[in-house]
Amino acid sequence: MRSLTVFPKEEYAGRLEKVKEKMAENGLDVLFLSDPANMNYLTGYDGWSFYVPQMVIVFLEDEEPYWFGRAQDVNGARATSWLSPCRLLSYNDEYVHSTTKHPMEVLAAWLTQHKKNVKRAGVEMEAYYFSPRALERLESGCKGITFIDANLLVNEIRLIKSDNEIAYMKKAGQIAALAMEAGFKAVKEGARVCDVAAAVSQAQIRGTDQFGGDYPSIVPLIPAGALTYAPHVTWTDEKIKAGDPLIIELAGCCSRYHAPLARTVTAGKPEPEFKRLSAAVIEGVETVLDHIKPGVTCEEVEQKWQSVIARYGFCKDSRIGYSIGINYPPDWGEHTASLRPGDKTVLRPNMAFHLIPGIWLEEMGVEISESFVVTKNGCETLSKYPRI
Repeated sequence: MRSLTVFPKEEYAGRLEKVKEKMAENGLDVLFLSDPANMNYLTGYDGWSFYVPQMVIVFLEDEEPYWFGRAQDVNGARATSWLSPCRLLSYNDEYVHSTTKHPMEVLAAWLTQHKKNVKRAGVEMEAYYFSPRALERLESGCKGITFIDANLLVNEIRLIKSDNEIAYMKKAGQIAALAMEAGFKAVKEGARVCDVAAAVSQAQIRGTDQFGGDYPSIVPLIPAGALTYAPHVTWTDEKIKAGDPLIIELAGCCSRYHAPLARTVTAGKPEPEFKRLSAAVIEGVETVLDHIKPGVTCEEVEQKWQSVIARYGFCKDSRIGYSIGINYPPDWGEHTASLRPGDKTVLRPNMAFHLIPGIWLEEMGVEISESFVVTKNGCETLSKYPRI
């Protein structure tokens, strides 16, 4: 069978070793992972199957994890993961969207039968695809096991990327720049905003002649005209008018690794206040990028940004960035380090962030962002696209 595994087995083994070290520190015998990004990170498993319960299970005593999911997805696990066939566990379709049964009952029964020495189990209580019912069925079916929250255990290990991971993020950065250029070309008076979104999406998936693109964790966010004050709306079918600003926030994605990018463009001559706001954001972005280097904390990065925009008379009370890497819908952020007050995470080489210090006023907004990787002496942006 053809294997679609992205990284060499040795890299997965190194990741698994780090996870087990953290498990031992927390006194965990087993770790249940339902975050698709963490499942992929440790096993390579990649499929659009996260809408039904699935897990990767790491036992401290075992050399190899287990994958657990829907029976019809076992072949997908065989194709994309490095796991041995005997480590692929499944449940039948009678458990899918059932009102009387739950897949975690199958996993609990297997655990009770095969792993009698397990006493403490970690679960991801903030994972998007781990429901309260799933936890309840695990707990009720596993008598004698104490379940504790291990939500960001793997995410924190993911903070520092390998050189192989950075290589995929740089490919994603190339795709992001191509998608942004496609969006800019589609912005013209009389065009529909959805036509801009279509151009972006086509470029995201096509990628380059050398490598194709993957689906990003978030759809293109393209607030246009008066909607630029609302950063997370998607697009409409309204026609673009002369002078309308458009925010285009997107990401290139390659083998599930992301490089987000945002720009703001106008159809024709921009208003003076829009130009002033854009100048503040651009100067803030460039000042921050010049300041980034190993040893600087996340909150110090944010302070540098605030010092710039304050001179223009603007303020921003939300974070200006967050760690990025491998992910699945609905988010490309890693949920660990954030560029904001109080986050004392120290930047280290091969950490990657999306710097997105947008400013949204009551009547308009501007977003100009960069994804960057921390280097030995500073940082490198993942995309090369003009900021103005």
